[in-house]
Amino acid sequence: MKTDVDDRIHIEQLEIFTRVGVSENERAKPQRLVANITIWPSRDFRDLDDEVERTADYAAVCEAAKTIGAEQPTRLIETLADRIASNLLQKFPVRMITVELRKFALKDAAYTSVTVTRCASLD
Repeated sequence: MKTDVDDRIHIEQLEIFTRVGVSENERAKPQRLVANITIWPSRDFRDLDDEVERTADYAAVCEAAKTIGAEQPTRLIETLADRIASNLLQKFPVRMITVELRKFALKDAAYTSVTVTRCASLD
């Protein structure tokens, strides 16, 4: 459904613990990543009738993102960001999603991040 409304849900600084890194040593134990997730639900907020079933339940979105992060180790945060975005698009009534993952691995930088934006396929 094409709409001019830009309603969205934003989740800021969700902690995800995952085994990620290029070296086996880096993947040996879970690391803390931070995710910022913005989702554009399939329905405009004015069409929700105050029913959680009509929107993307952000508590469930958070749990799903944490589970995806914990499921299998990855070498790249780019891969993990894509997995999270793709999975959430399939599980929830979402037309578009942006996932930013922040990793705290460099001693001379506050963090390194990647951002992916994915859109639901139009069937």
